[in-house]
Amino acid sequence: MKLFIKKPIAQLMAASAETEKSLKRTLGVGSLIALGIGAIIGAGIFVRTAAAAGEHAGPAVTISFLIAAAGCALAGLCYAEFASMIPIAGSAYTYSYATMGEFIAWIIGWDLVLEYALGAATVAIGWSQYFNEFLTTFFNVHIPYAWSHSFMEVSNTSTGMYAAELGTRGIINLPAILVLFLLTLLLIRGTAESAIVNNIIVVVKVAIVLLIIGLGWHFINPAFHTPYTIPADAGKIKVSAGVVDYADTFNHGWLGVLRGASVVFFAFIGFDAVSTAAQEAKNPQRDMPKGILISLVFCTVLYILFSHVLTGLVSYKDFLIQGKEASVSYAIKTAMPGYGWLASFVTVSILAGFSSVILVMLMGQTRVFYTMSTDGLIPSVFSKLHPKFRTPYKSQWLFFVFVSLFAGFIPDKYVGDMVSIGTLFAFVLVCIGILILRKTDPDIVRPFKTPAYMIVCPLGAIICLCMIASEGWENWARLIVWLLIGFVIYFRYSIKRSHVRHGKVEAANNPINPKFVE
Repeated sequence: MKLFIKKPIAQLMAASAETEKSLKRTLGVGSLIALGIGAIIGAGIFVRTAAAAGEHAGPAVTISFLIAAAGCALAGLCYAEFASMIPIAGSAYTYSYATMGEFIAWIIGWDLVLEYALGAATVAIGWSQYFNEFLTTFFNVHIPYAWSHSFMEVSNTSTGMYAAELGTRGIINLPAILVLFLLTLLLIRGTAESAIVNNIIVVVKVAIVLLIIGLGWHFINPAFHTPYTIPADAGKIKVSAGVVDYADTFNHGWLGVLRGASVVFFAFIGFDAVSTAAQEAKNPQRDMPKGILISLVFCTVLYILFSHVLTGLVSYKDFLIQGKEASVSYAIKTAMPGYGWLASFVTVSILAGFSSVILVMLMGQTRVFYTMSTDGLIPSVFSKLHPKFRTPYKSQWLFFVFVSLFAGFIPDKYVGDMVSIGTLFAFVLVCIGILILRKTDPDIVRPFKTPAYMIVCPLGAIICLCMIASEGWENWARLIVWLLIGFVIYFRYSIKRSHVRHGKVEAANNPINPKFVE
């Protein structure tokens, strides 16, 4: 049994040719960059910044962003080389298949479900909460607690929109399912149409982030940036989930900054989703590296500036005591007199940001499974394309149901924690994959080469492993259980139907019908 049988790169390249049965190439470099920004700027900048600063890093959350960005940038260089060299859907799964073999590729493909599918569920739950805040702010109405929360949740607040529903148990999170349904319809309609909507969303949310940075800079209080890291004697703070003790190892000092990096890493999840669209890019060899790296650099600069301003407006402790999930709005209302209108528009920006993240994650997941299906590792239903739109519509509907089960019935604290560790694991293997391929296939054409790969690849893997090491044991346990489920599926189903293992080559050399070319 050859667990590490590899898929020949020549076969991968043959599969990338556009035919009537393949994904349609509609994305230019601008759309790819916007796709990356759309995936990256979402929940992280508004929610994770305050959480990481309040619990672990304090004002030094800017350094946490730099650490997380460094890991992502190093991995991003590796992704860029792979995406230009192997321009087909599948992202890290496809790259691993060519470099480390089928078994590792399966692990990555299965692992990416944690990033994309559960990531979409987590963000959809957040979207539901802010949609209710939007309705309350602008229309003075809200969706009842029971119909906007999981059956595992009970209202415990005596203030705010749910004050009259204290003690009410949730039933189902309908707004979360609604946004998943609408975005699924959009993705089925076509990648180009989805990209247009995403571009509009990106403009809206980036504009609001820039407004907060530009206007808030003049209200920064230097006293809130001193000391820059949280001291060990900062005390304890009671929060809804228990007590945050700053004396704990990863809640102060530089180890707190490292833990903060693993928290804000969620804010970067999505840049790699650009690589899943390689088979829908018009000129992937030229445009994929640009799409990945430019979007990553742009968002990193915004994150650092935004976190510097936010932690300069109020004390980092306020993010846990008074701001909580609405910390950005709280900071604006508290420290920026006369700019209450900006706090209201933050809710609009968050809704827009969440929507684009969900859109890209749903697209990324179906593209990974599309490629796994064409390899025979999962059922063929995941690679069935719509006869008109040439999108994997059946797969899109199946993932809508799967993601909706989590978004509608499970609280975000159970699904959100699995996302970051799964993504970091994928990044580690991509970095290792470039090292392997440089040795095993040095002569292959590489339109983009990772610079100083002997330094970049190991360092990228090490930084990501350090962030994984700072995760709690609960996340490790969930990852292990998830992988064990994947092993059962692989050995019971996939290994018996693998096209590469059984010599089945998916030819993609049929001439394309002109009517499909735009």
